[in-house]
Amino acid sequence: MGLTKTEIFTKEQNKIATMAKVIAHPARVAILQHLLKVNECICGDLVEVIGLSQPTISQHLREMKQIDLISGNIDGTKVCYCINKKTYNQMRDMFSKVFGKDPKGKDCC
Repeated sequence: MGLTKTEIFTKEQNKIATMAKVIAHPARVAILQHLLKVNECICGDLVEVIGLSQPTISQHLREMKQIDLISGNIDGTKVCYCINKKTYNQMRDMFSKVFGKDPKGKDCC
């Protein structure tokens, strides 16, 4: 059996991997892009904008809430969502540390 223990990796590496896993689904990328575009809390229009069923959208939102990427506020019988700026900025900065560098040297293959 191979190594799968997260303990051998740094806290930052584990956090980057967790964040990458959450946004690895195209529906979550679309939700994130829409929230960035409207720059406000939105309630029911995600179903119309993304084109998926309400239960499916809810599952994707739940995954994004687990890492605190989005926040949900209850407004009567609706839950409105917006981007948690602190977590979003941390994620952007962490990904920049990994993907903001050019590979060194000549092509290897």
